[in-house]
Amino acid sequence: MRLGRLQKAVQFFDAAVVVQSLADEDGEIADAYVTLCVHAGIAASDVICCARLGEHAQGENHGEAVELLGKADKDSAKHLRTLLGMKTKAGYGYATATADDCKRAGRAAEVLLETARRVNVT
Repeated sequence: MRLGRLQKAVQFFDAAVVVQSLADEDGEIADAYVTLCVHAGIAASDVICCARLGEHAQGENHGEAVELLGKADKDSAKHLRTLLGMKTKAGYGYATATADDCKRAGRAAEVLLETARRVNVT
């Protein structure tokens, strides 16, 4: 399970990087980029929880997912909270994600992915 979720996290993050590199203008792909970062972060969070707690969040409640991740790694929980806070705006809202949203989402997803890689080998 952990390896499969880690592969998903890498796949989503790699896709986010590719999408970002194809953009001609700021904001052109901001929502897609942020959404891919959110999915990368969620998958990475599952890996962290499984490695440290033996379980991962499976429901639709984002608060429970952040709380569970906080038991495994408080710093990671902050990054997941950041990403989940952008999920609705980027994926379902009418307002476009900003350049700042993109930077925050990219950093949060990258930190979660690196943590997932690190805990998956221990």
